[in-house]
Amino acid sequence: MSASEGPRETVFMRRALALARRGWGQTAPNPMVGAVIVREAAIVGEGYHARYGAPHAEVMALRAAGERARGATMFVTLEPCTHHGQTPPCVDALLAAGIARVVMAGRDPNPVAAGGVERLRAAGVTVDVGLERTAARELNAAFLHAFTSNRPWVTLKLAVSLDGGLADAAGRSRWITGERARRLAHRLRAQSDAIAVGIGTVLADDPALTVRDAPAPRVAPQRVIFDHGARLPLASAVVRTAREVPTLVIADTPDERRVRALEDVGVSVLCASGTIAALEELAARGVRSLLVEGGARLAGSLLAGALVNRLIIFRGSMLLGAGSLGAFSAAPAYTLDAAPRYAAIERRALGDDVMTIYAPAPPAGERNP
Repeated sequence: MSASEGPRETVFMRRALALARRGWGQTAPNPMVGAVIVREAAIVGEGYHARYGAPHAEVMALRAAGERARGATMFVTLEPCTHHGQTPPCVDALLAAGIARVVMAGRDPNPVAAGGVERLRAAGVTVDVGLERTAARELNAAFLHAFTSNRPWVTLKLAVSLDGGLADAAGRSRWITGERARRLAHRLRAQSDAIAVGIGTVLADDPALTVRDAPAPRVAPQRVIFDHGARLPLASAVVRTAREVPTLVIADTPDERRVRALEDVGVSVLCASGTIAALEELAARGVRSLLVEGGARLAGSLLAGALVNRLIIFRGSMLLGAGSLGAFSAAPAYTLDAAPRYAAIERRALGDDVMTIYAPAPPAGERNP
């Protein structure tokens, strides 16, 4: 690849990534994928996976390109599949269309669908892997994580005041951040298999935990309440709608009468000893992505166990001062030398609020010198 081709090819892959994001909330359990077909430095076709069960990104791009795909290059955010699932193999479509080169951001970890690189190369197609790999992995982090872990991809989202408070001295937390931040938070919900809070958050705020200020996802995320004694009030919003949106209480040693009362109104109850066991059970039930929205005790438990894959802080512009509930008041105490580090991978201004996404940094001994 020449120096002039490098930046130009990055532009094409970033366009494919932008297309992939159009499938937000609609493709699970499939990943979001985008594809761009380029011939003589011009885009002649593009597509994305719009919805689970619909044609894949590669097929949509080939349809748009038509005969112009023959001898062209395809930029695609994930390795084209080789299996018959909801749709035929994308590799077969690429070969039939005469694509001469495929540039993909990363390999597919699904053993059922993988092998596209080998199939394409065996047929004489030039294949390059790794362009914009980091961005592509971040886009489908939960999907990729599911093939290497028995726990969901956990995103801890906290809306805090300027001084790090989750709630004021009276326990009130509505609203610390503004409308733009809340809309983005609902978009995060739309891409999650489940939304979790602790019982304290339910008792204080009575949240609905549904997607409202964002396009409706194909499948509504289930609600998960970490509730040691199954104290969830029968009059709460999540209980009243439990027959419409799946709702699960995770308890430790609940009173059997409370369990029966919840189950009678449509709430499922899971008995699990400890956070790790609860997460493993959620994954076994098909939850790949878990968005945790508080409160402080649940956040502290997840952080103490190094169970958070991404930490998202929405920081508002108000100052709550003395007596407010600190977002990390239940997190373990660390010395400066032993404190875990988090790398900021994205920052975005939302009016007077700021969203920052953090990824856990590797331990000091594993960092690059």
